[in-house]
Amino acid sequence: MTATPRDLSPSPKVRPWHLDRGAIVYVRQSTPQQVADHQESTARQYALTDRASALGWTRERVTVIDDDLGKSGQSIEGRPGFQRLLAEVALDRIGLILGLEMSRRARSCKDGHQLLELCARFRVLLADADGVFDPTDHSDRLLLGLHGMMNEAELHVLKQRMHQGKLNKARRGELIVSVPVGYLKHPSGQVTLDPDEQAQGVVRLIFDEFDRQGTVHGILRHLIAHGIRLPVRSTAGGSGGPLQWRPPGRETIRQILRHPIYAGAYRYGHRPTDPRRQTAGHPKSGRNSGLAADECLVFLRDRFPAYISWERFEANQLRLAANRSRAGSPGAIRNGTALLAGVVRCGRCGKRMYVRYTRTGRPSYVCSTLRSDYGLPLCQSTPAADIETWVAEQVLSALQPAALDASLTAAAAVEEQRRQLVRHWEQRIERARYEADRAGRQYHACEPENRLVARTLEQRWDELLREVARLEAEFDRVRRTQPRVLGEADRDRVRQLAEHVPAVWRASTTTPADRRQIVRLLIDTVVVTVDPTGDRAAIRVEWSGGAVQQQTVHRPVQGYRQQRDWPQLSARLIALHEQNRTPAEIATILQEAGFRPPKRATGFTAGMVRRLVDDLGVRPRVSRVPDEAGPLTEGEWWLHELARHLGVSPYTLHGWRTKGWLHARQVGGRGGPWAVWAGGTEVDRLRALKECPRVWANRDRLAALRVPTVRA
Repeated sequence: MTATPRDLSPSPKVRPWHLDRGAIVYVRQSTPQQVADHQESTARQYALTDRASALGWTRERVTVIDDDLGKSGQSIEGRPGFQRLLAEVALDRIGLILGLEMSRRARSCKDGHQLLELCARFRVLLADADGVFDPTDHSDRLLLGLHGMMNEAELHVLKQRMHQGKLNKARRGELIVSVPVGYLKHPSGQVTLDPDEQAQGVVRLIFDEFDRQGTVHGILRHLIAHGIRLPVRSTAGGSGGPLQWRPPGRETIRQILRHPIYAGAYRYGHRPTDPRRQTAGHPKSGRNSGLAADECLVFLRDRFPAYISWERFEANQLRLAANRSRAGSPGAIRNGTALLAGVVRCGRCGKRMYVRYTRTGRPSYVCSTLRSDYGLPLCQSTPAADIETWVAEQVLSALQPAALDASLTAAAAVEEQRRQLVRHWEQRIERARYEADRAGRQYHACEPENRLVARTLEQRWDELLREVARLEAEFDRVRRTQPRVLGEADRDRVRQLAEHVPAVWRASTTTPADRRQIVRLLIDTVVVTVDPTGDRAAIRVEWSGGAVQQQTVHRPVQGYRQQRDWPQLSARLIALHEQNRTPAEIATILQEAGFRPPKRATGFTAGMVRRLVDDLGVRPRVSRVPDEAGPLTEGEWWLHELARHLGVSPYTLHGWRTKGWLHARQVGGRGGPWAVWAGGTEVDRLRALKECPRVWANRDRLAALRVPTVRA
């Protein structure tokens, strides 16, 4: 009798009901590279069909599932073979599952225990090269669970080992997968500027154009208008592929402006993945949009050749952040005549006020955030004319040479305060370095054999060194946030520029966008609080230097009675009317006294005074109805009836009346209807005057027709 090898001997755990169902051999390799290079491992897994035959299954009842070759066992997602395996078990078609080891089936405890639960419920055996396991048996189930935990821990160790290797290489600034537009990565790993001068010129043009345009869309319009394309090299090959010129895109331009490599910096770990936002089957989803330089895992300055300075790069980031259309930023400067768009805030709710234009193009500021977000009533709104006029005056006043001298004098005190702050930080860092050096000397003075003391001293030395590094990083951040110190040459240039700013502001060639740019350079926020029952608006201007200025200005309202000075206006109007002043005289006096209409920036007119007198009831209103105004004499027509008879507009007859071309009188006094005499042949004259062409050849005839007939 020939002895049966151990790995081909039948197992007592195999029962008849197991043999009545089929067997599955599950084959998996983690990556396509393993499938190509580690073929012996794949062959060992396929050879498990012999193991199934030795356990009692015929070749026809053994199924091989190899759909997951080249796929990781970290998750069930993206593994159709494992999903098919679970389905076969749940349909009670399988009696045995064979795999080279537990890690081939699953690297996750969740997926492994799910398979164990199904196998235990449907009495399915699990087998590998070492033996056969019954999930319904406590000992076998415990052993399978331990195998799963170890496989998951092994995966974690492998991933952590690779991650630490990448991180260690990144800390040296050598982990470079690809380089952006304008750079070239050599096979040795060295990164240089693209040797093509045209490619370098396009990149520099983008940064220069951003200084002029201030927006990504402005750069895009400029590149498209001039037919400029972006240089792109394919990543195939170690030193980059051939240079290709592609149409510019908004996202490409934005990435060029935001990438710190153009300022010579290296970064790694600036887009961490948030598992809560990650989508199943999409490993690159859930990534952060981009962290700041001081929040990256690795950030090294002056590692690559740069296109721009680091200070210019930081200024570009601040400008890009300000261009974002969000509540906390003013947004990009857009088209429109509104001077304070983006910097106006509501004095009630604190939200940003938006610009709304009328049909005639006049801007007004509206706080509609609460209405659009929560369905609440409109917070407040006001026309922009009076507010912008006052703010523009303050801006021009601030740019006067005298005001600038005072500001520069105040800046000297600020610089002295900054020097004191810098001195404080330098002393603080000096003290920390002294403590660290002292701890280092104590550690070196300790005997190397006395590890009980040396370990404590080493730990304290490391803590003090980390504190020094933290203080230096904090001090560097404080210095970068402080404005640059102005030299005497800078002060002279500022004074010379201030003398020309008012003329430039009022020039016809200055666009509204240019004026808004000047305002944003000087003003941080303009807070507006509108009086809902009056014609006043409180303005609070917060200047960039920290100064605050407040003022109350007039704003247009719907009617006179909404004005705060309506009682004084009405009393003055009544008094002037009782003095028998004409409407034109009253309008002039009201204008000189500082009164103004509710909707006009200019003064009163005689017609406005007449309507106000009528509304106040100072003089009786004359009826404009012909029957109530009074009787007509022989040959007279009401003006509107005569206009209808002649086929002309009543306004035409009023024009002829003011020029003396017809006989007319106002019935009932001032404000009453007009009666026109058209007796005898007067109607024929008026009709001929209407039909006579207004040409040079008819000038004599027209002169004769314009002389009214003598009234009988």
